Formats: sequence, structure tokens, C-alpha cells
Amino acid sequence: MDVCRPLKCDRNLKHRPLTPFRVVRGVICLVVFLSTAFMFLVYFGPPAAVMLRFLSIHFSRKATSFLFALWLGLWPFLFEKINGTKVVFYGDSLPVRERALILANHSTEVDWMYLWDLALRKGCLGHIKYILKSSLMKLPVLGWGFHILEFVPLERKWEVDEPVLRRSLSKFTDPQDPLWLALFPEGTDFSEEKSKSSQKFAAEVGLPVLTNVLLPKTRGFCACLEALRDSLDAVYDVSIAYKNCCPSFLDNAFGVDPSEVHIHVRRIQIRNIPTSDSDAAAWLIDTFQLKDQLLSNFKAQGHFPNQIAEEELSFEKCLLNFMLVISLTAIFFYLTFFSSFYFKIYAGLACIYLASATHLKFQPMPVLGFVRTLLSFQKPIRE
Repeated sequence: MDVCRPLKCDRNLKHRPLTPFRVVRGVICLVVFLSTAFMFLVYFGPPAAVMLRFLSIHFSRKATSFLFALWLGLWPFLFEKINGTKVVFYGDSLPVRERALILANHSTEVDWMYLWDLALRKGCLGHIKYILKSSLMKLPVLGWGFHILEFVPLERKWEVDEPVLRRSLSKFTDPQDPLWLALFPEGTDFSEEKSKSSQKFAAEVGLPVLTNVLLPKTRGFCACLEALRDSLDAVYDVSIAYKNCCPSFLDNAFGVDPSEVHIHVRRIQIRNIPTSDSDAAAWLIDTFQLKDQLLSNFKAQGHFPNQIAEEELSFEKCLLNFMLVISLTAIFFYLTFFSSFYFKIYAGLACIYLASATHLKFQPMPVLGFVRTLLSFQKPIRE
């Protein structure tokens, strides 16, 4: 079994052939996912993430997390029940609904989606947020969803990203809000070309030369620790590997790959993470050195150590969730195109708001908090 190289993937290693049936099925899957996402965003986005947010960020997040976890649950259903992908878990067994910072390797464009399989089992599917490249916010419909779920978009230029990251992190400090914040410290997905460049840089500056991952960028990690340390329970060191070949997004949609996804999790209590930036950066480098060795062992043995038995997803529950999402989408479709003209106006205004808010990175502020802020500025300063 070979640890994947996304740009060197042999199409002969695909788990299933790309037949005309799979092409048609893949197109149907994409239509279903996009149409359900669009209707959920239009009809649930403004009430849950805008109107309710004027009253309380905490209750807005609870509503948003619950509603959009219904839609996110379609993906593990596709991966595990429709495509038949086997997801194998290793390492530490995680508690339910813990506030955590997730550090994951980035082998391919869909690593982040398989974190949903783990989050669903731990009751955090609607609470997972990603630090991702800003260009993804421009994706039609999906970019709106990323904004509603408060994903953090970065340009991958620290002088530009630092104020954006710190401002976003300052909104995640409430310990009452469940949180899984996913960070990919490599900054980009793995390729042979990027690996050679990373190895050359590491050798020049005296850092470990890694073969299965890129040298991690430490400043974003240190900023996350600085902002969230007091409200986090743990850091999850997640290593993801695939059997034979790294899948692409379309591989998942068409159901041709992967046959197996292997996820190793190491849970580190937050109090065991160094407090100074220099020590925390060194800790991250050491962690990726361990991750690199773990992936090398996976390459040789075909599995990670310490397999654990996570709960199997219930086909009946997944199907019930799917039927609920489809039923709601059908109702919204009817209201939009065959009901009152007012629903068309609402849908149009919702689309305008979602597009504008995503582009401008606008999140409403609670009215009470806004009034308090305004009064604090107007309060006279005593001599």
C-alpha cells in the first residue's frame, strides 16, 4: 500500500472503474448537494445566522449548527453508505463535544471533508470550522455556506492574514460554544514538487527534512493558541491516509475512490502545549516529524497503530436525515417557484444578502452588544 501522491496517482489504482452509470450517479449527487445547499442557505441562513444573531451569537450558533449539520450529514452518508468507503480510526478515543484545535495533514483537496466523519460521531458536525484559503469563499453557493458557518478565509500572506485571523479567533473564545477549529499547518495540499521545495528549505535552515508532509507553518498555530488557549480543552493531532490513491472531489462524487480512509488521532491536553511562541512552534515541528514517521509506517504496513472501534454509522439514521433534507428542499423549491410572489422576493433578497455578506465578510453584531459598545464610546471621560 502506497501513501498517496496526488499528482502522481495512477488511474489504474482507482478502486472502482468510472462507468457511464457512475458518471450519471455523480452528476445526480452534485445536483442534489448543490440544490439542497442552496435552499438551506436561502431559507435557514438569514433567520438563523442573521436575525437570531441580532439577539444572541450563542443561540444563533446553536441554531445554525443544528440546521446545517443536517446538510453536512449527507457527506458521511455518501462516503460510507453509498460509496462504501471504509473509514478506520486509530489512536485516542475522543470525548463528545469537546472544544479542540485540530491539526491535520493535507494530502489532497478532500482531507477536510473526512473530518466530518469523525465530527459526526462526536456530536460536533455542526460545530467544526476550518481555516481555509480565501479563494474557496468565491465558490458558488458553497462560499455562502462557509461564511454562514464562520470559516476563516486567509490569503496565505501573514502580513495580510494576521489581523484577519486574530479578529476571527476573538469571536470563538466563548467556552459555552462547542468548537472544533481545523487547521492545516502545511498551508497547502501535498505534492512532490512542493515536498522538494519544503525539504530544500528545511535543510537550509536546519529543520527536520520531512518526506510525507510539508514543513508546517507555525505562526497561525501560535496565534490560535494565544487567542483560544483559555477556552480549549485539547489539541487533536490528526493524520489521514488513503489506500492506494488520494481521492479528488469528483472521485467521491462518482464513487470511484477511495476504498479506505485511515484516520489516526492523538489527543493532547491543552495544558501540555508550551505557552511561549518559540516553544509552541518547536512543538508543532516535532509533532509533524512524528506525523511524518507515522505516515511512513502506514506506507510500509498499510495501517496505523492502535486501531479503535468507533461507532458504525446507522444506515437508517443517515437515510432518515437524507429524506428530511430532501423533503425540506422540496418544500422550499415549491415555495420559491410555485407559491406566493413574496417567497420569490424573499429568496432574491436572501441571495443578495448572502452574496454581499460573504464578499464583504460581514457578520451581524447583537443589538445589545452594539448598544453597549456605542455607549462606551459616548461615555464622558472624567478628569
